[in-house]
Amino acid sequence: MIFLIAGESHTGKTLLAQKLLEIHHYPYISLDHLKMGLLKGLSSRPFEVNEDIKIAKFLYPIVKSILQTHLENDQNLILEGIYLYPKYIDLLIKEFKNKIKHLNLLFSKEYIVKNYELIYEKESVIERRLFAEKLNLNDLIKDHLNLKKECLKYQCNFLEFKENYELEFQKALKFFS
Repeated sequence: MIFLIAGESHTGKTLLAQKLLEIHHYPYISLDHLKMGLLKGLSSRPFEVNEDIKIAKFLYPIVKSILQTHLENDQNLILEGIYLYPKYIDLLIKEFKNKIKHLNLLFSKEYIVKNYELIYEKESVIERRLFAEKLNLNDLIKDHLNLKKECLKYQCNFLEFKENYELEFQKALKFFS
């Protein structure tokens, strides 16, 4: 089985992947690590660190090949990253049918307004390195609302954190059980 964890920044994709690794013992790949490996390892950069759309487009055929290889070898995998946009998840689901479980993580507008400072207190080391400054409140809200619209458009599963992060996070773990 392949688990795809997508969503906006700061939502706990890496945390969820780590918890699923501990539960299922599946190997796990972070698209942030893959991106940084390409940026650090190639003399000619295919993209810059903050070009999210370009990165997603560049990584899609690589992700698809990684999934094909795992499925051909009957191997399990957890893959997480912001670059798994709903339109790409939709293409992967169409190709690999019932062999993929996917979930997008996002915050509701109300959650962001109420927990804006907490969201940034909990950010991972990768996010601190990538984002020298916080997104302003309105941009953060806009990004999460746009992701929700895209999830609805492409019929991608999503979990919207609305009130209690820890309690709602348990729903994500159950989703992959």
